[in-house]
Amino acid sequence: MITAPWRDPSLPAAARVDDLLSRMTLEEKTAQLYGVWVGAETDGEGVAPHQHDMTADPSGSDWDELITRGLGQLTRIFGTGPVDPALGAQALSRAQRRIMEAGRFGIPAVAHEECLAGFTAWRATAYPVPLAWGATFDPPLVEDMARHIGRDLRSVGVHQGLAPVLDVVRDPRWGRVEETIGEDPYLVGTIGTAYVRGLESAGVVATLKHFAGYASSAGARNLAPVRAGIREFADVTLPPFEMALREGGARSVMAAYTETDGVPASADPSLLTELLREEWGFTGTVVADYFGIGFLETLHRVAGTPTEAAHLALAAGIDVELPTLKCYGESLVSAVREGVVPTELLDRAARRVLLQKCELGLLDEDWEPGLPESVDLDSTANRALARRLAEESVVLLDNPDGLLPLAPDTRMAVVGPRAADALAMLGCYSFPSHVLTHHPEVPMGIEIPTVLEALRAELPDAKVTFAEGCGVSDPDTAGFEEAVARASEADVCVAVLGDRAGLFGRGTSGEGCDVADLRLPGVQGELLDALVATGVPVVLVLLTGRPYALGRWHGRLGAAVQAFFPGEEGGPAVAGVLSGRVNPSGRLPVSVPRVPGGQPWTYLQPPLGLAGEVSNLDPTPLYAFGHGRSYTRFVWEDFTGAGETEIATDGSYDVSVTVRNAGERAGAEVVQLYLHDPVASVTRPDVRLIGYRRVELAPGEARRVTFRFHADLSAFTDRRGRRVVEPGLLELRLGVSSAEVRHVARLTVTGAVRTLGPLRRLRCETEVS
Repeated sequence: MITAPWRDPSLPAAARVDDLLSRMTLEEKTAQLYGVWVGAETDGEGVAPHQHDMTADPSGSDWDELITRGLGQLTRIFGTGPVDPALGAQALSRAQRRIMEAGRFGIPAVAHEECLAGFTAWRATAYPVPLAWGATFDPPLVEDMARHIGRDLRSVGVHQGLAPVLDVVRDPRWGRVEETIGEDPYLVGTIGTAYVRGLESAGVVATLKHFAGYASSAGARNLAPVRAGIREFADVTLPPFEMALREGGARSVMAAYTETDGVPASADPSLLTELLREEWGFTGTVVADYFGIGFLETLHRVAGTPTEAAHLALAAGIDVELPTLKCYGESLVSAVREGVVPTELLDRAARRVLLQKCELGLLDEDWEPGLPESVDLDSTANRALARRLAEESVVLLDNPDGLLPLAPDTRMAVVGPRAADALAMLGCYSFPSHVLTHHPEVPMGIEIPTVLEALRAELPDAKVTFAEGCGVSDPDTAGFEEAVARASEADVCVAVLGDRAGLFGRGTSGEGCDVADLRLPGVQGELLDALVATGVPVVLVLLTGRPYALGRWHGRLGAAVQAFFPGEEGGPAVAGVLSGRVNPSGRLPVSVPRVPGGQPWTYLQPPLGLAGEVSNLDPTPLYAFGHGRSYTRFVWEDFTGAGETEIATDGSYDVSVTVRNAGERAGAEVVQLYLHDPVASVTRPDVRLIGYRRVELAPGEARRVTFRFHADLSAFTDRRGRRVVEPGLLELRLGVSSAEVRHVARLTVTGAVRTLGPLRRLRCETEVS
């Protein structure tokens, strides 16, 4: 029986929400605009910035009184402490029933969780980090992973996931590089959009973050001011968000912590309303990053009180305060009642929240908080998918003399602080790194083979010894002697070095773990020097959250392998590459620098950002964006696109090449399409990625790859702030990396300057035959 129009699923969502809002008090509307974080730590060792001084636990009688007005969101039931997933599902179900029974309308809360590299919950699959997704150049695989993550979230009653991160790397010293997909907006946009599609297909609201500019924080310091110009912002920072909204269908956006040119994102209506909603047509919810509204008062100092901060955020377009109630509470109600804050702002936010709840079925008469019969968040299927992602993400940087694959009966010394530590596989938003470090008495909850364990299993006939050598970041060199001794006795030394993920200085990579330069942490570089000096061939294996400068060892290593926090199956994936069971196919989503200084730098440089006579500093990377080697050999032939061709400013042109596997084993090639614009009205990157396709080939197999280039893909922001296609010369460069070009098609774009609207083409379609 339908008790009110707002309960009637046959009516349009807007009509239902209009009816509901007309019945709600000011307090009840406001209650829909905040979350509550029960059980959050307040001792200064939290998982969000300033958690210790921004959190109050609304438990007990305060909680009971609070939910009589209703509640917008429940924060991290699973991601705050080590809760058995089945018990967590029960706790969430009970909380929802209490919320429904306490309020007049019986509306449940939206439950949200972190899901950056898998559901951030105890005993849930820890997938590779986003930087590893970028290394796969495989959007369908990332979409499949996100679909699995979404199904796990929905199975226990979670509605919203706080992912993906669509920040484009601008300075690799930034601690959160591991959370990004890479340094190119097209790669970030296409991979991020795939993640959104997967999560949304499971019925989970995807949340794009951090909107916008966060990765451009000055000096690579977390939360530092952003000093990007309007063209960098428009042409590098924003495109991944636009693609994920338009093509992925993301239903939520998280405002960034940072300020750009003195205006915090959380108080910027030109960003959160004019661009996001009026220009792009976004109709979902905008949520605050954790404590981001309160930071308008305490960190940015653009508000004098929590109420002023709430007013600024509402006016800018933030609908929901997360993680818990700080500014959108009783003082906001009073300010609205007194006319200080317009009622229309509060109603606007409440309408958006309730429309989303309507979409999720939470306003339906028959909605019930379900309970799963059983909960398995680390299923066999999940682990198989995590393994495939890890294997595809491993990048073979160099193998000059064919040392890899290793002989099955080799004498091998495995050395380094990352070789025997399961946490070496995980990023800072994995549950073990994010939460379990505060609970050392609790077991990991999932099986994570180390590189050492995986190598012994992968090569059972090999004689494997081990020495740690040193810690990740401490200065102690006492272990060098044993490490050198083990290496000297071996046929090959596998040096497993890298990062320890953590938060706010408790790691070498992760949120708040920024670095001054790109030297390997601690004394790991000195350990590598000592190992190389033995004369025994050294295979360098890096398990990191960012690229590190490797020029010091170039030409001195037997081989070099890069894995970006490859997840719970990363150990077997790396061991598979070293043994040859896996043919490496990863490609670099970020450049690997030659020297540790000279930052910030990414490959998206105009002419004066490249090496030249005007500076003695050469920023040319050791390994370029898109680089990666294989154990097989690919031949590119029958290129169509040679010669001069004319197209209009709204025209298109196909570029094709046949890729043949000329080796003796199966492998995957990543064909990359770059744009070079020789002359434009503003300076342009020398090259930038506009298309790519991963192609898997059996020995002797050939396939034809066609890129359908459209002139829209050459567009940029001109001096007047318009996105335009200009007439003139263009080069379409097919390459195996941004620095290694195989074929070039030269186009002349004719006609008048063309200004693009919101329906411009964002993607270069590809076809494989």
